[in-house]
Amino acid sequence: MKAFLLAAGSGTRLRPLTDNVPKCLLPIHGVPLLQIWLDNCEAAGIGDVLINVHAHPQMIRDFVASCKSKVNVHVAEETTLLGSAGTLAEHHSFIDGEDAFFVLYGDVLTNMDLIEMLAFHQTKKQLASLAIHQVPDPKQCGIVSLDEGGTIKAFIEKPEHPESDWAFSGVMIARPQVLDFVPPQRPVDIGFDLLPRLLGKMTAYKFSQYLVDIGTLQNYGAAQSSWPGLGERNKGD
Repeated sequence: MKAFLLAAGSGTRLRPLTDNVPKCLLPIHGVPLLQIWLDNCEAAGIGDVLINVHAHPQMIRDFVASCKSKVNVHVAEETTLLGSAGTLAEHHSFIDGEDAFFVLYGDVLTNMDLIEMLAFHQTKKQLASLAIHQVPDPKQCGIVSLDEGGTIKAFIEKPEHPESDWAFSGVMIARPQVLDFVPPQRPVDIGFDLLPRLLGKMTAYKFSQYLVDIGTLQNYGAAQSSWPGLGERNKGD
């Protein structure tokens, strides 16, 4: 099993913390976020992770070289940002021969059970499964609407008038055919450009475990006091 770990964001909303440290290396209870992701991937049997990087790339390379993990980490530096969907398309050879692969957003802190999500996905006949969770402010998220069978019939990134409070969590399992739907331009985004093209071809995996997007100083601070660790699959906010 393989995964893309998307970590090329500059972390501008986390300044000054990210002035000299990439967002994916910010610590949670003393452990870099990247290490938490690698630990979760290892526990789920994911053997290879491709991480795209942009800001402070050498620090990430140094961390990968020294970290203790059974996961093989491939670092792909983007001097010019490709966008989240662009990264998937440009590195399509990484998933050659795979039936499915994970897409993980590197600024998400979660103890989601990836094995359970994979088992769910394998029972479906869809091109992708999106992990979704309920949020208090749908206008700030990618919001999904579902039909009675759990198929995603609508996806809108940061809608002005949300139809639901179910949001894309930043964890996705996809079949390689999904890459055929990535528009040719670069940069190109998963939320704005790819997922709206997959309506009717995606199913929703609802979960209630811990999840926080640490993309802001407020959320990062809150995570320091609320993070239960990977071993505690408790209900999130």
